[in-house]
This record gives sequence, structure tokens and C-alpha cells, in this order.
Amino acid sequence: MALATAATDAIHFMRQHDTKLRFLAAGGLNTLFGLATFPVLMWTLTSLAKHYLLVLTIAQVLSVCFSFLTSKFLVFRTSGNYLAEFGKFITFHAVYFLANLAALPVIVELLGVPPIWGQFAFAVAVIVTSYFWHSRITFQRRSS
Repeated sequence: MALATAATDAIHFMRQHDTKLRFLAAGGLNTLFGLATFPVLMWTLTSLAKHYLLVLTIAQVLSVCFSFLTSKFLVFRTSGNYLAEFGKFITFHAVYFLANLAALPVIVELLGVPPIWGQFAFAVAVIVTSYFWHSRITFQRRSS
């Protein structure tokens, strides 16, 4: 009896929070893609290895495009509006990327925080705020 109740509660929870759960799953996939992209590009674009910020920019563009596709088709499941949604999606991530480029050297050089920890703080901020931005602005469903 308790097992049946727990299963019913779990199913209810999953139905109630299905978009958030898909967001977390897609986020894991996007994170794996994003974490792999920079080193793969550094290893394959050896002529650009000394220009790691350029490689970072290329990796960021690829990762954001991948993330848009997973968000649109796996998480929010919207149809049409490709350019409008992509523009809103890019706006969010471009602002964060520019803020990241400006703040990370300050955090590392002036505050003495190791780059990985400074970047981790940015990643957490992106994760938390991106759900709210994308669910309410980028992929907002229009009422008919």
C-alpha cells in the first residue's frame, strides 16, 4: 500500500514538474556537450591553441546553439517562431557571456579566486536564471 502511494506521488510530482525535470535533464546534456567542446576544439584547432579566448568563443557559440535545440525541442517543446526564439535565447546567453568575459579576470586577478571556481559561480547563475528567462520570455507559449 505504501509503495503504491509513493509511486502515485512520484507520478503526480513528475507530471506537475515535467518541464523542470526535462530542463534539468537537458541541462545535464548541455553541460556535457559544453564541457567537451572547449577541450575538443583546443585539441583539434591546434593552430588556435595560443588564442584560447577565440577557441572559448567558438565553443560558446556551438554550445549555445546546441542548448537552444535541446531547450526548444526537448524542454519547452514549442513549434515555429524559430528566429524570434533564437534571438531571445542568444540575447540571454550573449549578455552572460559578455559579463563572464568582463568579470572572470576581475575575480581571478583582483580577488585571487581560482578560474575554475569563478567560472563555476557563473555556471550556477546561468542555470538558475536561464530557466526563468527561457520559460517566461524565450519559449513563452502565446495564448490563443
